[in-house]
Amino acid sequence: MYFAIVKEILAKYIPERAVEPAFDLIVGCNVYLKIVNERVSRHGDYRKTPDGRHQITVNSSLNKYRFLITLIHEIAHLVAFEKYGRYIKPHGIEWKKTFQQLMLPYINPDVFPAKILSVVANHFRNPKASSDTDTKLALALKQFDPENDKNYIFELPLGSKFRLYNGKIFQRGNKRVKRYECVELSTGRIYLFNPNAEVELLN
Repeated sequence: MYFAIVKEILAKYIPERAVEPAFDLIVGCNVYLKIVNERVSRHGDYRKTPDGRHQITVNSSLNKYRFLITLIHEIAHLVAFEKYGRYIKPHGIEWKKTFQQLMLPYINPDVFPAKILSVVANHFRNPKASSDTDTKLALALKQFDPENDKNYIFELPLGSKFRLYNGKIFQRGNKRVKRYECVELSTGRIYLFNPNAEVELLN
């Protein structure tokens, strides 16, 4: 009964040409897919439940391309753990290899728009633990999100103040090699932010 509605659900959340292969993957891996309200700290997760089920959750707020990448990312955890054992690193070489193999059928112009296809393909030469840490990919996928009033860290002027989703206020500092130093104003502590972290600029 559950799998009978999965394909219908997938059609609402991922590109049309990805529905059939993604459905086959879910059925083949016996995945229980839960679509949940947005969690700021993660796009999705995988866990094996005490009764042995493979449960994957994905945020409902993701655009269809990010949703697809997140779904396959989490299924890759399942497949890698089943194939290589539970003691592998969550985002180690076994997971990367599995993720690359599982994504390969989707990296084509029938699934991803031509204007972002090369960025997606380049990402999967060496996939990161989170697509958000690949600035080029995050910006490419951002084009398909609903408009909001958020700014990226890298867009903010040096010294500007911004607020996070949890209400904490920071001041943007200098860029290190890849990340930006930002001072939490209430504590004086320095944190490092990804350049494509979305924040609310304060006047």
